[in-house]
Amino acid sequence: MHLFKSFPLTTVLLLLIFSLRAQKNPEVVFKTNIKAVRFNAYGDQQALPVYKLNSGDRLELHFDDVDANVKSYYYTYQLCDYNWKPVRLSPFDYIKGFTQQRISSYRFSSIAFTRYTHYQVILPETNSLPTRSGNYLVKVFLDGDTSKLAFTRAMLVLDPKSSILAQFIQPFTPQYFKTHQRLKFTVNLDGLNAFNANQQVKVLVLQNNRWDNAQGNVFPTFIRGNAIEYNSENNFVFAGGKEWRWLDLRSFRLQSERVEKADYSKNATKIFVKPDIDRTGQKYVYYQDLNGLYQVTTYESINPYWQGDFATVQFSYLTPTQAPYQGKDLYLFGQLTDYKLNETSKMQFNPEKGMYEGTQFLKQGYYSYGYMLVDKNNPEQQLELEGNYWETENNYTILVYYKSFTDQADQLIGIGKLDTRTDRPGFSF
Repeated sequence: MHLFKSFPLTTVLLLLIFSLRAQKNPEVVFKTNIKAVRFNAYGDQQALPVYKLNSGDRLELHFDDVDANVKSYYYTYQLCDYNWKPVRLSPFDYIKGFTQQRISSYRFSSIAFTRYTHYQVILPETNSLPTRSGNYLVKVFLDGDTSKLAFTRAMLVLDPKSSILAQFIQPFTPQYFKTHQRLKFTVNLDGLNAFNANQQVKVLVLQNNRWDNAQGNVFPTFIRGNAIEYNSENNFVFAGGKEWRWLDLRSFRLQSERVEKADYSKNATKIFVKPDIDRTGQKYVYYQDLNGLYQVTTYESINPYWQGDFATVQFSYLTPTQAPYQGKDLYLFGQLTDYKLNETSKMQFNPEKGMYEGTQFLKQGYYSYGYMLVDKNNPEQQLELEGNYWETENNYTILVYYKSFTDQADQLIGIGKLDTRTDRPGFSF
């Protein structure tokens, strides 16, 4: 107790919340020629790629290679623990059939200025099936050589053995009462031994399908038989954020109201987005958004995956003082940048215009995005320049893992979903 008394309450709570976020982000693109990677449940670009073990579930993987030639891309599965650390098992212990598969379905781009080759595959294929539940890393690589890794994506294989009852509540802590959202939930195990639930059961919570700020690694609050309750004031507390900024790029010719201008040439298109501003002090207003995700879609083509075009899109951000943030870096943030804070997503300050600028090479579609301010000396200090409101609509996914004393890997035994708003009022608070 003396240790905690020596720190302000806010500092202690921030340390507790940060400790919950020690979650590895499994999704990485290693090659600059790989664009528009989409991996989701079949027919729903906003759904996590979840395959129920021994079911007819289908997942779809799409990506583009802007080198615009034909290459031999392969994929394989890597079984991981709940924290995305590869398990020490032979692939034959968790894959039925071939451990590597070539991606044989591809098409050259059509009616698009940008030349690219579109690859796609429906997973899992019948001759390469996961046989255990858990976290799987889908690795896509060249020429059958796993050292030539192109990108990775997360796949969840579910063997349902639990049910989840979840509730979203407003935190009681004064510092977070108006800005954060807290989840409490109960996991009911079905026929499993929960003798030592602290060690055998682990839970992770995702906000808006994001792995970069997933929270977990906490002990249950109560255990009553096979019912495990998580209801601590300091656990699973997320910043509410605000409805995400949006950009409609479904057509490069029919410019949406967020587009300031566009430059067209014979082989390329450049889109200039209207300047964004700091929204932290703005009042919260509900409107329907994609919660940081994006969709590949067009107005003018039959199949957007191989007929959609690309454009160099310039984003700009006007600071309140028209001067750069001292000691801080600004990043474009969302699924369009894989939630990565790197040189690709970093904005550069233009002193002549008094604003930050950055470009992304984006495919036609509908985008939601935001901005992140990061301290140069302490990258763990991050601030989303949107403002935080507990009323904000967010969706949460609860993942439940179980590992008996004889298991060599974590089983994924339950997935629960919760949306913080079902009323969709469409007016201010």
